[in-house]
Amino acid sequence: MLDEKILAILRNNTDTHVSGEELCKLSDISRAAIWKHIEKFREEGYEIEASPHLGYRLISIPDRLIPGEIKWGLGTKILGKTVISYKKVDSTNNVAYELAEKGLAEGAIIIAEEQEKGKGRHGRLWQSPPKGGIYMSCILRPKMVPNEISKITLLAAVAVAKAIRAATGLNAMIKWPNDILVNDDKVCGILTEMKAEQDEIAFVVIGIGVNVNTPSRGLPKGASSLREELPRDNKVEISRVELTKKILQMLEEEYMRLKREGFVHIIDEWKQMSSMIGSRVKVVTQNRTFEGLAHDIDPDGAFVVRLEEGILERVSSGDIIMVR
Repeated sequence: MLDEKILAILRNNTDTHVSGEELCKLSDISRAAIWKHIEKFREEGYEIEASPHLGYRLISIPDRLIPGEIKWGLGTKILGKTVISYKKVDSTNNVAYELAEKGLAEGAIIIAEEQEKGKGRHGRLWQSPPKGGIYMSCILRPKMVPNEISKITLLAAVAVAKAIRAATGLNAMIKWPNDILVNDDKVCGILTEMKAEQDEIAFVVIGIGVNVNTPSRGLPKGASSLREELPRDNKVEISRVELTKKILQMLEEEYMRLKREGFVHIIDEWKQMSSMIGSRVKVVTQNRTFEGLAHDIDPDGAFVVRLEEGILERVSSGDIIMVR
């Protein structure tokens, strides 16, 4: 894409100016066209210095979730090869689902600066204020049967928790099946949706919402953002672009391992990062509510609770609440 090509040239020459003539030659377009691209970049938040005799120099890059920034240095083979970004959508999952039905390739990413109707589990609303978070959906086309969908949800939770740990140093933990916690506060939710044809999954949409730099006052009770959870003496703005890249890299790594090695390693990693195993929990399902000890995750990704009488209860859907 021409935008990405011009930006790449400027990014590779930040210590000097690139003449308009050289940009024209490398991009194979006119000076007037180069100027239009420069103006477009400035509108997107790039600071570009223009000198009449020297040319153009890239001064600073915005922390905006746009394709050129996400793709730059990403290094993945599948995830993020196609990135479609929006300033505002109702829900990235809705957009991704519609595009997947039309044949959009595996690994495509839909990302937005803001969601008006972000989707959480059980029809809940995921608050998605502008510029503070990461709201994206990834399309996968795994060769799996529909009842294995929970494996993808747990895989995504492991990938996101690992990415947050790597990018911020925060001790991200997983609350079954799809919440990421830091210091017991929710910083991320994951919603997996699928379309299945007979006994095979046609595609999966993984929706990931991360509260990155959003102030606590802009979030519901019990939720927090990564910046809010940083130590008081180090409350810096966290790069949403870099965290997005790290999530995509980790998600692809776990997805490829699932294909090569199966699900066992994901269960092991999930348990290591679980905020619940060994704790007393209350389980709320459509049919009943009960308490017990969070015991394990079974080979299919279901949550296993040990009841008072020693019986192991398998939970495949519902809400799990820590009992303090």
